[in-house]
Amino acid sequence: MLKQELNLKLQQKLSPQQIQLMKLVQLPTVAFEQRVQEELEENPALDDQSSEYDDEYSNDQDDWGNDGDDYGDDQVIDTSDINIDEYLSDDDVPNYKTYTNNYSDDDEEKSVPYAQGVSFIEYLSSQVSTYRLTEQQFKIAEFILGNIDDDGYIRRELKSLVDDLAFTQNIFVSYEEVENILINYIQKLDPVGVGARNLQECLLIQLENKNQSPAIELAEKLIFDSFDAFTKKHYSKLLAKYDVDEEELRDAITEIERLNPKPGKSFSSSGRIVEQITPDFTININDGELELSLNGRNVPELRVSNTFAEMLDTYKKTEHKSAQQKEAVIFVKQKLDSAKWFIDAVQQRRNTLMYTMEAIMKFQKEYFLTGDETKIKPMILKDISDRIGMDISTVSRVANSKYIATPYGTFLIKDLFSESLTNEEGEEVSTREIKRILQDVIQDEDKRKPLTDEKLTEILKEKGYPIARRTIAKYREQLSIPVARLRKEI
Repeated sequence: MLKQELNLKLQQKLSPQQIQLMKLVQLPTVAFEQRVQEELEENPALDDQSSEYDDEYSNDQDDWGNDGDDYGDDQVIDTSDINIDEYLSDDDVPNYKTYTNNYSDDDEEKSVPYAQGVSFIEYLSSQVSTYRLTEQQFKIAEFILGNIDDDGYIRRELKSLVDDLAFTQNIFVSYEEVENILINYIQKLDPVGVGARNLQECLLIQLENKNQSPAIELAEKLIFDSFDAFTKKHYSKLLAKYDVDEEELRDAITEIERLNPKPGKSFSSSGRIVEQITPDFTININDGELELSLNGRNVPELRVSNTFAEMLDTYKKTEHKSAQQKEAVIFVKQKLDSAKWFIDAVQQRRNTLMYTMEAIMKFQKEYFLTGDETKIKPMILKDISDRIGMDISTVSRVANSKYIATPYGTFLIKDLFSESLTNEEGEEVSTREIKRILQDVIQDEDKRKPLTDEKLTEILKEKGYPIARRTIAKYREQLSIPVARLRKEI
């Protein structure tokens, strides 16, 4: 049975302009530059020329899109019901408001280096080409190279490679033939250790390529026969098993420590694509004062196209307007709206980023002036949100993916945020400060008898930081520091 009901509902929705602004705010510098270029390509009404307008064109930015008419790309617009002249009659915004300058003339211009060279796999392939292989063997070798990761390992089972060769390359070979090419050709390539199937095999390949000595021989036995005991640092068991003294075992361990567990990473940086961090902000110290700047050097100056502005002027001067002209001017109007919204969003992004980062800089002023990590104050997103009067999500978008360049290095802004703990004197200290102290204590410990988490808890308590053992363990894991047993040395 059908029935009618009347419901009253209150909803809050973001406008397209607000959504666009949020998306721009969370973009780091490089991604933002790409986004601007995409918009320039997609919207013909947006221009990146630096010249000033010769003529003023009209449009009230605040009134655009607020008259109840939405012109989506998938809507059919009846131009006969639209008074175009009235629609354009309120255009009196001067031209200087329709473009944005994203950097000043005195900004330092910096060039970004680009790396050229062959890739890691290309480097290996060039070596394989020097072998005397049959056509089929060469194809198998190339296929194996294609399965080597950036660390230099083959993570897949050889049986899977045999199956893939049959199904994708129409090459039917045995497991033994693939293994023969891997061991006798691929694993002989430079860097030594490449083509290994696991860490144990990688280390053994490198030891076999060293000049033999008592230390190397013992190291090979440790890796081949007692790899599990060695990785767990059961040194007392190893001393008894191989009947050697501590000095001999230490020499063998030293030889193992000189090996490269990730041979692929040793490939020359000149032959790889170098990922360079582009900071979004830069903080400089000038006469004891902090100066903040936003990186916008590669973002072009944006303004509305003269051509589109002139099209509107031409339309208004036309006495007899056809239906096609009306449709064209609506298209022009849509593109102009989009261009001005984007320009406004770019400017708001700049203001939001600078306003938020200035608040963070002032909050952590002592750290930025000294570079001493112990001066970092406890700071959460809400602290900055309350200061600037913006939502926590906005602060999060600014901090999560942005880098800041300081006199002490370049790092993520989010690394400045930390929770607080209260010491015995009742002062709030940053968890970053506690982690730094924990790191220093572990660094200065006796490696023959590393400090357990319980002992670390006692030491920090003596220093005035009453922290639970499980908290010490959590901080240690966050610092990528292993447990005491795995930090033991002879």
